Amino acid sequence: MKKFISKYVLLAGGLLILNGCSEFQEINTNPNAATSVSSEMLATNLILNATSISYLDPALLSKAINHTEFPNSLQYNNLGKQEYSGLVVLTNVEKMISLAPEGALKNSFTGLGKFVRAWRFYDLTMRLGDIPYADALRGETGTIRPAYSTQKEVFLGILKELEEADVAFSQGTKFAGDPIYNGDVTKWRKVVNTFALKVLLTLSAKESDTDLNIKSRFNTIVTSKPIFESSADNFQRVYSDVAGQRYPWYKLNNQGLIYPVMSTMIVDKLKDLEDYRLFYYAAPSPVKVAAGVSTSSYEAYRAVNPSAVYSDLTAVASSKDYSNLNARYSELANSEPIYLIGYSVLQFMLAEASLRGWIVGTPASTYYENAIRTSMQFTANNTPDNADFHHNRKITADYITTYLASPKVKLSGTPEQQLEKIITQRYLGTFLQSGFDSYFENRRTGYPVFPVNPLSNNNTDKDKIPVRWMYPDTEINYNYENLTKAIQSQYGGNDDYNQKMWLLK
Repeated sequence: MKKFISKYVLLAGGLLILNGCSEFQEINTNPNAATSVSSEMLATNLILNATSISYLDPALLSKAINHTEFPNSLQYNNLGKQEYSGLVVLTNVEKMISLAPEGALKNSFTGLGKFVRAWRFYDLTMRLGDIPYADALRGETGTIRPAYSTQKEVFLGILKELEEADVAFSQGTKFAGDPIYNGDVTKWRKVVNTFALKVLLTLSAKESDTDLNIKSRFNTIVTSKPIFESSADNFQRVYSDVAGQRYPWYKLNNQGLIYPVMSTMIVDKLKDLEDYRLFYYAAPSPVKVAAGVSTSSYEAYRAVNPSAVYSDLTAVASSKDYSNLNARYSELANSEPIYLIGYSVLQFMLAEASLRGWIVGTPASTYYENAIRTSMQFTANNTPDNADFHHNRKITADYITTYLASPKVKLSGTPEQQLEKIITQRYLGTFLQSGFDSYFENRRTGYPVFPVNPLSNNNTDKDKIPVRWMYPDTEINYNYENLTKAIQSQYGGNDDYNQKMWLLK
């Protein structure tokens, strides 16, 4: 995977800004400025924006870690309001395409534009439900108060744009300005189609909807289109020890290293499975080590229930008897890549699809075992052979074989029990990876079960995990009529965290 290098930064000249969720710099175009732009520059901007990393929030919402600096709202299930700012960058899509010369190169930029649109609209509808889609981004033509598309219409549009992106890339050619795949259109076809599979699996509750035709679409992609073939295809950011390109949790100028506390959702599950990833994800409790417990012992690792009230959490932090994140995350500027979609996740998706009968020919267990193997290899291959990073519990091929043979791990039982194993292993395998994927998967399947404590839960329903964000004040202030119609048609007029959107019904 090609690393981000400074030439992509230099292209932007004085048009650079720092993305708030990532150390990578992105191009921000000012239409009133005299500086000229190119399709390649706009492509860089769109790609970096699409792969911007929100590092802490997803881990808190998915109960993978706790944070002690302050009672973080997501940690305690207060999702807040979701702004539409992520769509602003999409205004550059048409300009990127129009600036490209006719022919294969324009096809490549067309494919990229359609993919990024699908990516951004997917993220927004997953958080809210109905959103402006068909009428969105038309301010220059006079549509300043866009109507809302239903969530079903949005998903149909996303799937259509992904199909069109695949066709465009298939007729395209290598293009410049791509810091992820170096303009390789075959790689882009793989991520487009793998993402389409993810979108379809998101809609699993709508399997019987003939308009969506989920099962047939899924099977067609798997059998006839390019998808990820290894972790080398991951849609990810790769880090290096260069200013602006370091791993998000790297120690340099990072005052937050003392605040993470590992969650029982990760630590206890890994202990129960005798899973060596524990020794790569977490650091041992210094209190346990001082008492003579070996760093290679499961007993050296202590976590806190993510539903604990904040005072109990901080009491544990004050005692120092807890596991922080593994030192490799803070000590290595070029720590593991962070993927938005990974090959291991694809294998978990295929395992579930096989279990559901959407695809045939390969048993779910084969995909499932390959997913776990890939996840473990990804962790091991991106960790230097240093006892501080693996605590002498090295993940080897022999260990993986033994692990997969464990009755607790093997894919067996009822279909529902198998689904629980697939999603739980997907959860464990995407620690600090794959954005908000673990939260959305828990919302879709119920696995793994997140603990709820009414004493700490800041959701409006103290006994539930929230299932959506609320609409932003900007829409209330500037698009009130259309927003009100959308809230009424979906949620009976109640814009609340616990209202189920269409895809969950």
